[in-house]
Amino acid sequence: MINKETLGYDAQKAYVTTMMQVVGRGLAATSRVDEAVQKELSAFPAGYQISMTVFPSGPSFVLRMQDGGIADMVPEAVGKPDLTIRFKHMTHAFLVFSFQEGTAQAFANDRMIADGNLSHSIRLVRCLNKMETLILPKLVAARAVKRYDNLPLSEKILKAARIYGLVAKSFVAGN
Repeated sequence: MINKETLGYDAQKAYVTTMMQVVGRGLAATSRVDEAVQKELSAFPAGYQISMTVFPSGPSFVLRMQDGGIADMVPEAVGKPDLTIRFKHMTHAFLVFSFQEGTAQAFANDRMIADGNLSHSIRLVRCLNKMETLILPKLVAARAVKRYDNLPLSEKILKAARIYGLVAKSFVAGN
């Protein structure tokens, strides 16, 4: 496991920058693959924008919602995003993205703030948890999420493969 004490700020920033892209693209891909995530995200109207960033102007991603709970990763927000999840420091983001602390625990430890509707941020955390449950090995995912939902192995492998494929495709396409 990567230890925050032995990793300098620049290395943490490089890691978090990469993981922001992976998580943003992963959420967009998961919205196309998993019905539970689609259902959660369908509460957001088309055009709703979600941003995750590191304070003050660190790495970030922006998702824009379509109808039916489908999210697209976009290069930047149009105007102010409807919901912004902001890590207060790079080290806080590193703890979450290196799976040393779950998203819900980071909120509880006051390492992140939500600018927008609180119920929408809770909905987003549930989507992040579902994505992590699907794409991460159980040992890692159980550390990252508050409650690990056991899935049939065949479902986990099939959905994870589809999500990873869509993430890889989005990196290749550059969007």
